[in-house]
Amino acid sequence: MISSLLNFKPLDLADRETLRPAFRAYNPETSEWTFTNFFVWRSYYHFEWAHHEDLIVFLCRPEGQEPFLLMPIGQTPRAEKTRLLLRALAEETGVKHPAIHKADSRFAAELAGLPDFIVEPQRDHFDYVYDRTALASLSGRKLHSKKNHLNRFERIHPDAEYRPIDASLVPACIEVLDRWHESRSRVHNPVLLAEAHAVREALGHFEALQLIGGVILIRGRVEAFTLGSELNADTAVVHVEKADPEIPGLYTAINQRFASDAWTRASFFNREQDLGEEGLRKAKLSYNPARLVEKFIVRLR
Repeated sequence: MISSLLNFKPLDLADRETLRPAFRAYNPETSEWTFTNFFVWRSYYHFEWAHHEDLIVFLCRPEGQEPFLLMPIGQTPRAEKTRLLLRALAEETGVKHPAIHKADSRFAAELAGLPDFIVEPQRDHFDYVYDRTALASLSGRKLHSKKNHLNRFERIHPDAEYRPIDASLVPACIEVLDRWHESRSRVHNPVLLAEAHAVREALGHFEALQLIGGVILIRGRVEAFTLGSELNADTAVVHVEKADPEIPGLYTAINQRFASDAWTRASFFNREQDLGEEGLRKAKLSYNPARLVEKFIVRLR
């Protein structure tokens, strides 16, 4: 039984002092492995975590879905311990096909060729990674239309001002979030509700999570904001980007200014996944990603 095998505990803010060093030591490429992502999404996924020998293991119990694990991180090799964990998950929960979701290519390579594992890509969860300087400059033919959007925005709104987020701007960012969510909440969507809650958690714990963010003000009012955190030595994750969709070019502007002004020590921005949403996929591809970071689902045969 997984509950007897591992001493799981719910995730809380105090766990950052243990988990952040472990994440950094693993040097992750996939966007899930920031403490911020775990913390702000904990109410949706009901994350629990535990040490298993030299590994850290996460159990996820999202409402309306079967429980699943995330890949254990730590010292390799991990194959034998993964077998044990998946079998224990099946015994504990009754899940017929216990799985590890959103595993990275490093983990997939460890299991490649082993006959008792099925490893399949999860395209809807692939991360989009961009060259930060390209996002900042918007130069070149492939980003020409984005540069035009930015130029138009700046012509129409010459008073627009970018500022780094500090505690004084958080209430105004929450107002932007409320307006954004209201414009999309005509149809009940549990994931949309969960996202709004996650963004509120990020804003409410902005300083504790050591987030970096920026806003754009037009005529003194915050109309867009974005938040990010460090993923690894050369990559930052952009967790949140919200703007008034009725202001043309505003999303392009907040994207470009954040890339210009924040995380200048980062070479790349990981802008997370598209979750299979056609419009979001089109938008992410339109910014000419440097690469996609693959993720995989792992099951026992």
